[in-house]
Amino acid sequence: MAKEIIKRILITEKGSAMSVQNRYCLEVDKAASKPQIRQAVEKKYGVHVLAVNTQNMKGGLRTIRGTRRQVKESTWKRAIVTVKAGERIEQV
Repeated sequence: MAKEIIKRILITEKGSAMSVQNRYCLEVDKAASKPQIRQAVEKKYGVHVLAVNTQNMKGGLRTIRGTRRQVKESTWKRAIVTVKAGERIEQV
């Protein structure tokens, strides 16, 4: 179940800066609720989750390089998870 809800850890500049504050960005399933995300993170990474914030990221148009063709990116959901002080989610 946790494997289906959490798709991947987002490794970005903003996410790296937030990890100092014990906050981590994850790409999650679009249908997942905050309690489901909390349970999945606690089960998969063995940490205590204090808060979960979610954002629905709208997919836009992207122009393919070298051609004039545009493709639509799919929408996705981002979860920002705050964990207990002293605990970490290992980013591979």
